[in-house]
Amino acid sequence: MSSRHWLALCFAFAGQSALAACGEAEGMCETTSGGYHIELPEAENPPLVVFLHGYGGSATGTLRNRSMVEPLLARGYAVMAPEGSERNGRKSWNFFPGWEGRDEPAFLTEAVEDAADRFGIDQDRVVLGGFSAGAFMVNYLACAAPDTFSAYVPVSGGFWRPQPDACDGPVRMFHTHGWTDNVVPLEGRILGGGRFHQGDIFAGLEIWRVANECADTKPSGFSTTGQFMRRYWTGCADGSALEFALFPGGHAVPQGWADMMVDWYEGLPGG
Repeated sequence: MSSRHWLALCFAFAGQSALAACGEAEGMCETTSGGYHIELPEAENPPLVVFLHGYGGSATGTLRNRSMVEPLLARGYAVMAPEGSERNGRKSWNFFPGWEGRDEPAFLTEAVEDAADRFGIDQDRVVLGGFSAGAFMVNYLACAAPDTFSAYVPVSGGFWRPQPDACDGPVRMFHTHGWTDNVVPLEGRILGGGRFHQGDIFAGLEIWRVANECADTKPSGFSTTGQFMRRYWTGCADGSALEFALFPGGHAVPQGWADMMVDWYEGLPGG
């Protein structure tokens, strides 16, 4: 192996270990139910974005998405990447009602409490986000226990069919989805030879409007932020917020999402 290739390999491993961190310590932060990685801003008592990876992903993979992580750190937010639990030999989330496995809401609550003890995270300003299977987890947790986190920001994931009859509310939800997403299409799709059926994203938004006691199904307004086409609902229950952002790409956390999401969150009462 040439010296150039050896140095490149060393830098690659160094970059991976830097992302596999527990604050300033190497490795994963371990809790009773699992583990997480976390990166911290310079500010003390920072707010926190907890972001859940997709099916087959990992906590380290979440932190490799620097176009998402670095804007959050620059805005003063800590970024936590929890590690999913084993499902069919791959890491994912135990989100669907009736599945057996780890109690994910308990684990995520435990992880945030651990981060508050270790790093001084502001537990009153914790946002739960996730991508794909992680976004499904976000929706189901918000549905069952909306007071667990201060806001919910799923990307490319909603509910599976049969969708919940109803969700508790109010909830503060900012949903982002790609127009050309073929993995989690806006209309949903059938998986596993018919055993599973992803739900329609717009049907999921109707569930959230009902949970938030919105007066009308019609959006209250529209806006654009760069590539994002946005619609929102007002005239809903106190303490609620509901917005949907559509972008022209596919199944991904899109460029610009982090700043747009933080702007939305900080514009909420108490955000």
